[in-house]
Amino acid sequence: MTKKTPAFLTVEADRVTVRLSKPTELNGVQMDHLSLRAPTVRDIRAAQTTTVGDDEQRELNLFASLAEVGVKDLEGLTLKDYTRVQAGYFRLVQDDEL
Repeated sequence: MTKKTPAFLTVEADRVTVRLSKPTELNGVQMDHLSLRAPTVRDIRAAQTTTVGDDEQRELNLFASLAEVGVKDLEGLTLKDYTRVQAGYFRLVQDDEL
């Protein structure tokens, strides 16, 4: 059974775009969406080596790298929008066959 894609997500083979609930400053620009590219093994390894034992910081570093924004920008998102980004990431990396 395939889960329905939430209305706030646009999923492509190598990217997911998350529509934010309100415009937020990202890289100095007000944006109403955030895109994450598909991660590589290198991205995952880099996030793990820089944050030993801190899963929250590892996730922030990974998402910031994939979105090409600063960690501080992600920390400024509302919890609702950060949860949307997490949902987008997990939808992007899930296997289509599952």
